[in-house]
Amino acid sequence: MNPDFSLHPVDLLIIGVYVLFVVWLGIRLGKKHDTAEDYFLAGRSMIWPFIGMSLFASNISSTTLIGLAGDAYSTGISVFNYEWFASVILVFFVIFILPFVLKSQVYTIPEYLERRYDGRARTYFSILNLFLNIIVDTAASLYVGGLILKLIFPGVPMWQTIGALAVIAGVYTIAGGLAAVIYTDAIQTVMLLIGSIVISISAFLKVGGWNAITTQVSPDMLSLIRPLGDPGVPWLGLFTGLPLLGVYFWCNNQFMVQRVLSAKNLWHGRMGSLFAALLKLPVLFIMVLPGTAAILLYPELERADLVYPTLMFDLLPTGLLGLVMAGFIAALMSQIDSTLNSASTLVTVDFVAKARPDLSQHKLMVVGRWVTLIFMVLAALWAPQIDKVGSIWKYLQSVLSYTVPPVVAMFLIGTFWKRANAHGAFLSIVVGVLLAV
Repeated sequence: MNPDFSLHPVDLLIIGVYVLFVVWLGIRLGKKHDTAEDYFLAGRSMIWPFIGMSLFASNISSTTLIGLAGDAYSTGISVFNYEWFASVILVFFVIFILPFVLKSQVYTIPEYLERRYDGRARTYFSILNLFLNIIVDTAASLYVGGLILKLIFPGVPMWQTIGALAVIAGVYTIAGGLAAVIYTDAIQTVMLLIGSIVISISAFLKVGGWNAITTQVSPDMLSLIRPLGDPGVPWLGLFTGLPLLGVYFWCNNQFMVQRVLSAKNLWHGRMGSLFAALLKLPVLFIMVLPGTAAILLYPELERADLVYPTLMFDLLPTGLLGLVMAGFIAALMSQIDSTLNSASTLVTVDFVAKARPDLSQHKLMVVGRWVTLIFMVLAALWAPQIDKVGSIWKYLQSVLSYTVPPVVAMFLIGTFWKRANAHGAFLSIVVGVLLAV
């Protein structure tokens, strides 16, 4: 099955107008920053709707859209376990973790760990976050965006499409800081939800509804609880792997927690996190099940990563396709801007400001912008290498599974057990890394 991946000029116009608007908004917001706190934490003034939508948009990126639909196509709906479990983790975060983190008035999670342990914990976790933000999150989003644009413009080399996307997202992130990221994320959440709902409805109508799926798709593919040897999410993973990955992503990951650190107060931080948890629940219907419907619509696709773009281009008419593509690009830019901004914050706060405490607030902002530019280039250079991996979703989860368990253990033990000390924390990191290797 070879769908036509070309775009009508009307669709291109819709996408172009949206991209220009987002870049303009980011540059405009960038003129309002006076201090490093304004740039990196939006002046700690964000209210809960924007926090919740930014958390959702930063999590449900283009890589997630591609990955959820692709995994639902190849292994079934058990991939949704990552999504509903995220809601549980967010409730845990709101009750047990958030009060400690906001009370500390830190810029970064590694800074919080230094106050609890020592500088070694901060340095290791900063480096790990930087690695995951650039090599995993930003590069994966650029790869997915480049993959889609390569389908639309087959004559353009993929490195050029990746470079163009990096520049677009980098411009408004460098100019506007976290405020630009959060406000554009709110817009992008709306675009993302509209696009996903339209895709879902179109797929269900074409396949013949829910009854057609339940009668023609294997029952195993429609089960959230899978056997121990399942290649997707076996039942044991619900009690081992998912809690570890969930706590890292929602409680430790700088590019997610940074949104909550920008909250006006604890109440707005809590409500924003719970709003994001609520937005995660419909993902089964608007992002996962369309991939299952694709089993019947396109049984001979060569790559699972092509499921979502095939659904878009095969099912949607001119105009509507442009709107949904704008939503897809919104998801792409949301994760890129989030990870670039958080990586910049980590380097500036955890390394530069610590080494040069005499630097002014303005100079720290300048450093942050240059760091964003450097990381944008690094992520764009690494992104084409992901093409060697079969599934983008498996690429993301496998890297996280090897790297995050020691950090999660250190974070949770330090938060809930007062007797935990710096030497024990460092030893847990060393042992965890050796076991992962």
